[in-house]
Amino acid sequence: MIIPAEFEKMRSFEDEEVRGAILSLLDDPSFRRIAKANVKFIPIWLLKLYTKRFKTVNSFQLGMIYPILKRILKKGCTGYSADFSALPQGREDFIYLSNHRDIVLDSAFLDYHLLLDGKKSVEIGIGNNLLIYPWIETIVRLNRSFVVNRSATAAELLESSQQLSRYIRFVIEQKKAPVWLAQREGRAKDSDDRTQKSVLKMLAMSGPDEMPLSERLQSLHITPLTICYEYDPCDYLKAEEFQLKRDNPAYRKTKKADLDNMKTGIWGFKGHMHYQVSAPIDSEIAALDSSVPRNQFLDQVAQIIDRHIFEGYRIYPCNHIALDMLRGDAAESANYTPEQKAQFQEYLEGQLAKINIPNPDWDFLRERILTMYANPLINQKSVMR
Repeated sequence: MIIPAEFEKMRSFEDEEVRGAILSLLDDPSFRRIAKANVKFIPIWLLKLYTKRFKTVNSFQLGMIYPILKRILKKGCTGYSADFSALPQGREDFIYLSNHRDIVLDSAFLDYHLLLDGKKSVEIGIGNNLLIYPWIETIVRLNRSFVVNRSATAAELLESSQQLSRYIRFVIEQKKAPVWLAQREGRAKDSDDRTQKSVLKMLAMSGPDEMPLSERLQSLHITPLTICYEYDPCDYLKAEEFQLKRDNPAYRKTKKADLDNMKTGIWGFKGHMHYQVSAPIDSEIAALDSSVPRNQFLDQVAQIIDRHIFEGYRIYPCNHIALDMLRGDAAESANYTPEQKAQFQEYLEGQLAKINIPNPDWDFLRERILTMYANPLINQKSVMR
C-alpha cells in the first residue's frame, strides 16, 4: 500500500520496516542499557539473533509485547475479562474511542485481546510529549502508534489537527484497520470520563468538502470502549498532582514524573480489569437532528459516547465503598461486606502513605482518591435510571 508522504513523520511502521527498526533499537546505547537491565545475562548479539523471527508488526507484538502483558497480568492483576460481542462480524475498521486510565496499557490490553482473537491490532495515537528518547518513538511506532503533535504552536495547531484527522481516515478507509483514541487529551484524573468535543471536531476535519458533518462521523465507525480497573495504581500520584496544581496553578509535571507515572501504571496493582465494547454508533449519529448548530450536534454525539462508556463500567465493591465514604452514609452497603470495606480502607491508607509532597493536605488527598473510585458508579447511575 502506498502511504501519502505527508504522513511520513507521524505514521506507524509497516511490516517491511520491522527488522530495521528492531536493529536500530538494539544498536541504541540508551536502549541497550534498558535491555541489559531487564534481560539479564543475554548478550545483545543473541537478542539480535532472536529478533530475526520478527518479520511483521503482529509477530513483533506477539513475540515481544504479548509476553510482557502476560507478566503484567500475573504480577499486578487478579483477573482480566473482555466483552467484544457487540461488534459486527467480518470488519475491523473501527475507531475504538475509550476512557483513559493508563498511558501505556489502555491500548496495549486492547491489542492483547484482538491479537489473541486473530484480528489486527489497533493503530494508536500517542502524544509526542511522551517520546522522551528516540528509542521510545521507535518502540511505539513498532507497536502501531502514530504520533500526535502535542507541542504545536497556536499557528500550527489547525494544520496539525487536520493532518491527524486525515491520517486516521486513511487508516480506517484505506487500510481497513482499527484505531484507538482516548476520548480526551490526557487521563481523567478523577475518573469522571467525558468526551471532549475537540476530539470529535478533529475527527470531523477530514473527508470530502461536500460531506455533511453527520456523515463524516458515521463513516469513521466510532465504537465506544469502556476500560475498567478495580484499583488504579496511579491513584496516589494523581492525588498528589491535584494538590500540587491547587497550591500552584502554574505547576507542570516533569519528564521524570511522567516516567514515574508510566512505570507505576504498568507494574502497579490493578486488581481485576475489564474491557467492554459497544456497537459502532453510526445509526445513533444518523438519527440525530443534523440541522442544529454544529457545536450542539457535537455535544449530542459526545453524550451518546459518554452514555455507552458509563453503561459499560464494571462496578466493583470498592466503587460502592468509596461512594459511601465520600458521602458519609451507607446507602451502597448492600453491595459490599464489612470485610471488603475494611480491605478498601487499608488499601486507601496504604496509598496515602506513598504520597510525598510538601505540606500534604490529607483531607483533600483522601477526598480526591475517594472521588476517583466513586465517579464511575455515580456516572453509571446517571444513565441507568
